[in-house]
Amino acid sequence: MCRYKHIERSIGEYIAASYRRAVEVGIGNNPEAARLIKAAGALMLCTDIRPGIRHDGLDVVTDDIFEPDLRLYEGADLIYAVRPGVEMVPPLIALAGRIDSDLLVYHLGCEIYEDGGEVVDCGPVLLHRYRRRAP
Repeated sequence: MCRYKHIERSIGEYIAASYRRAVEVGIGNNPEAARLIKAAGALMLCTDIRPGIRHDGLDVVTDDIFEPDLRLYEGADLIYAVRPGVEMVPPLIALAGRIDSDLLVYHLGCEIYEDGGEVVDCGPVLLHRYRRRAP
């Protein structure tokens, strides 16, 4: 378990240093990255499809990425997901396009979507940027 927390810390530190308004999709039971981003003042909120998920100090909202409430994401410069199912990547890309944000994904193991997007090296962790916001 310690190894997973190290991964989430690396993701959180990279996002906190690179973005100002991030939304985590599918937070589940792993709030470590979101906590670091929130501490840096760069987290807007977290979402999950399952109702009732709570993490002290974090705003977690129920939302379905396959039918997202765009109002939740407006103003974000980053949508990110840690270990999402690969079937979630196409709607994540579509959402990032609709609100014009970057999309970063940390995949489970060697799982990637299509060509894997642009690889972002943030230390011991590789993220996949599937979309960049307009300059």
